[in-house]
Amino acid sequence: MLRVRGSDRIESERAMSSTESGTTSHRVLIVYYTYTQQALKVAEAMAETFRGRGCDVSLAKIELTDKRWADRFTRFPLKHAYGDVLGMFPAQLRGATGEIHIPEAARAEDYDLVCIGSPTWFFKPSVPIRSYLKSVEAGKVLDGTHFAIYVVCRRYWSINMKAVRKLATKRGGTFVGDLHFVYAGKQVRSFLAMMNNFKYGENREKYLGVKIPPTNLQVGYHEQAGAFADRLVDGLENKSAGDV
Repeated sequence: MLRVRGSDRIESERAMSSTESGTTSHRVLIVYYTYTQQALKVAEAMAETFRGRGCDVSLAKIELTDKRWADRFTRFPLKHAYGDVLGMFPAQLRGATGEIHIPEAARAEDYDLVCIGSPTWFFKPSVPIRSYLKSVEAGKVLDGTHFAIYVVCRRYWSINMKAVRKLATKRGGTFVGDLHFVYAGKQVRSFLAMMNNFKYGENREKYLGVKIPPTNLQVGYHEQAGAFADRLVDGLENKSAGDV
């Protein structure tokens, strides 16, 4: 689960490019939800590599607009850290969906690859990502399309990832790879570090008298994300060569 909405940067973009032969490049969509901006950082790192390989890349952030939950995520730090976080538990437990805003790029069809960025909320995909994957728009995007998953979380990435894979496969997508990033520290200290960040909006040395590690993405994530993107492009190119 996770941090600030940050500045109003443009988060749905397209950079058109072509291969050296002049043919149209592979079209890639990175669709994600983020509160702490961690999933965005990974998306940007992957997009950098995709573009370097000649791909046409679109980034699309899903927005949670449902009145039941949206207000708590409009500020950082959270107004009531524990209450706001734990307040999402019932919705996550029952696998709820809600109202979301879907950018135009995440409604378009004819992508060669869709990368889904899914933060973990109480073991599962977040309400916004689950809502998108169950939408008509996602069905149009994923049907007959390869998809990959990346997860940014404190723990429990595997349950989240399996759920995303199942939902996207039901939409007609073909799974081609996944990658996860976890925060520093073991169970208790990583939880305290995350809650400290939610409450105070910054990393501190201690929380509740306990020494804690920095939270959020660790050093080296950019290289990991780039290497993952490279492998995905290799897969696209091998598929294209096989279709010739």
